[in-house]
Amino acid sequence: MAINWIDDSGIEPLAKKRVLCRVDFNVPLTSDGEVSDDSRIKAALPTIEYLLEQNARVLIASHLGRPEGKKDPQFSLDVVAARLQSLLNRDVVFADDCVGSGINRYVDTMAAGSLVMLGNLRFNKGEEANDLVFAKKLARNADVFVNEAFSACHRAHASVSALASQVPLKFGGLSLRDELHALEKIRYSEGKLTVVLGGAKVSDKLGVITNLMKRAQTIIIGGAMAYTFLKARGESVGRSKIEESRLASARQILQNAKTRGVDIVLPVDHVVATAFNQDAPSRLVHSGEFGDDDIGLDIGPRTRELFAAKIGVSGTLFWNGPMGVFEWPAFSAGTAAIIEAARKFGGYSVAGGGDSLAAIAQHGDQDAFSYLSMGGGAGLEFLEGEKMPGLVALGYDRRLGSA
Repeated sequence: MAINWIDDSGIEPLAKKRVLCRVDFNVPLTSDGEVSDDSRIKAALPTIEYLLEQNARVLIASHLGRPEGKKDPQFSLDVVAARLQSLLNRDVVFADDCVGSGINRYVDTMAAGSLVMLGNLRFNKGEEANDLVFAKKLARNADVFVNEAFSACHRAHASVSALASQVPLKFGGLSLRDELHALEKIRYSEGKLTVVLGGAKVSDKLGVITNLMKRAQTIIIGGAMAYTFLKARGESVGRSKIEESRLASARQILQNAKTRGVDIVLPVDHVVATAFNQDAPSRLVHSGEFGDDDIGLDIGPRTRELFAAKIGVSGTLFWNGPMGVFEWPAFSAGTAAIIEAARKFGGYSVAGGGDSLAAIAQHGDQDAFSYLSMGGGAGLEFLEGEKMPGLVALGYDRRLGSA
């Protein structure tokens, strides 16, 4: 029960085989329909290039957006195919569908070492339904299935889950392997683990906190989610964003952490404003000193020093979620302080989540962390200890020692 990787020695030669490579090219687009961030495309290039070097006939499959089973032109992957062609510096044929007689005929005549990008998988309702009939239609054009979409592995969708059982050979891609191994170092950390969590929603991170509390010595909580924990602790937080429905869960986590001896570190000072506006006048307040109209929008200088000190004595570090509204200069210092502390940190570190990666790019310090995870929600579910359909379909079960 272990994942086979495309570059494992001794695997059957891929030359001339039809290889369906599931990627996650669900990339952001500009208002005029151009790719605004090609990070996910670039992450898959080593796998795509490897398959082409093996002289395979490569079919790239992805979803884009939420077209809800309808062929909506605004969710066409044609612009993504154009960007992939530019990055590869070789021809990429774009198909306007992913299954059907037209695709079948074209694939049957593909030359070895050529590449086609299939149409948006989600134009077919069978994709999100994990429909076996749709999976069999995809499998009709594949001798080999390669999953290179770690960020989609938490979804039981046809091209991620059902398809794997319908193709003679199945492998994990190079980027999927990197993501999995990086997050395993966090999920199964044996060293002194520090987890830094931020962002807006407590509900997004409850499972991560609960599971990693078994291994983490320190859990640092900033961002808007910190205010739910501060209120759960009985402090006034003014008009800061909180999740009332999660207060009981937050109290339970604080109690469990105390029982386990886990150090939950919350902000001690805050940059606040009385309006959620990037130009709103801001001031510094200490915890418990919020005015009725104050909204916490970033951590304060004492908190930055406290968080950095905790990070500095860690053995392993995981960060997901900004410390404030980092997109606005007046409220970006807390997030920048985490990145700077990670850069000075000497151990293994992983940053994940779209906002965290955007903040790192904004800060211009991509080398601050050992690994930048694009796993998104899948990465969080993996750290929560969830079994992920895409990984299970490849034969992964860490409990059986298959890492």
